[in-house]
Amino acid sequence: MSTAVVAQHWAFGVYMLAGITICLVMIGLAALLGGKAYGRAKNKPFESGVDSVGTARLRFSAKFYLVAMFFVIFDVEALYLFAWSVSVRESGWVGFVEAAIFIILLLVGLIYLWRIGALDWAPVRSRRAAVTDHSQPPSA
Repeated sequence: MSTAVVAQHWAFGVYMLAGITICLVMIGLAALLGGKAYGRAKNKPFESGVDSVGTARLRFSAKFYLVAMFFVIFDVEALYLFAWSVSVRESGWVGFVEAAIFIILLLVGLIYLWRIGALDWAPVRSRRAAVTDHSQPPSA
């Protein structure tokens, strides 16, 4: 019984052994052949041929993160709709109704975000100034 199990899974064992061996060889070669010079310039960050200036501790507006979250959310929702479109014939009318409810919920969420101003990039002050500037008649 045990030889039959080993005979069935020998390829997986060889694959795992080869993977571990390759990793160990790469780490060992990097340790043996890698540079050993130390100095102040070696520890300095370097990106694309440009020396870094300033600090990496920059403050970003939360709107950048909101846009990233919206992208991920709507991207995952598009993935679900793609999976539904692939199996639309098998799912029938029940699947169509479920997809319609899903799309309606997405639209309700998008309208909610639009109404609370989460999709507006400009601050409220800038929008008010733009509205008041356009409401005044041009002077002649």
